[in-house]
Amino acid sequence: MSLQAQAFEFAPVAMCLTERRIISACNRAFVALFGYPSDELNGESIAVLYPSQGEFRRIGQRGYPKMRRDGSYQDERLMRCHDGRLVWCCVCGQAVDTRNPAAAAVWTFEPASQSLPQGVPLSPREREVVTRLASGMTSKEMARELGLSPRTVEMHRARLLRKMGVRSTAQLLTELL
Repeated sequence: MSLQAQAFEFAPVAMCLTERRIISACNRAFVALFGYPSDELNGESIAVLYPSQGEFRRIGQRGYPKMRRDGSYQDERLMRCHDGRLVWCCVCGQAVDTRNPAAAAVWTFEPASQSLPQGVPLSPREREVVTRLASGMTSKEMARELGLSPRTVEMHRARLLRKMGVRSTAQLLTELL
C-alpha cells in the first residue's frame, strides 16, 4: 500500500471519495463513524447516509452550486448510521473539478455531537432550523437563509420545543446536542 493510500486509510477523520454521488472509497474512520462494513458502502449511493431522500436532494441542490463557484462546500447536518441512529456531523467536501463537482469529490465527516434521542422524528425543515440554532443564528438570520418569514421560523422552533418537552432553546440544544 502506498503512503498516500495509507494516509487516506488511517486518517483520524472520516473520509470518503464519491463519483456522481456514489461512494467509491471510504476509510476506517468513516466505517467506524457510520457503522457500515466498508464493502457494503463501496458502490452505494451516499444517499443511504441521509435521513431522507428529500434531504439528500436539498443538500445537493444547495451544495453543488457552491462547489462550482468555490470548489468546496461545508455545513452541519444530521446523517444516518447503519443502525438508524442520527448523528450531527460537520461535513466538508472538495470537488476534484469545479466545472462538474458531482463527478468526483472528497468528503470529510466529523461528529458534531451525540445522536438524537430515539423516537423523536424531525422534519427536514426542523433539522434545518435546529442546525442553524446550534450555530447561533437568530430567527431573522435563519429566515433570510431559508427563504422563510421570521414568524415561520418561530413556529418551527415552538414545535421543536413541544416535541422535545423543553421550555427554552438552550434546553432544546442541550437535549439534541
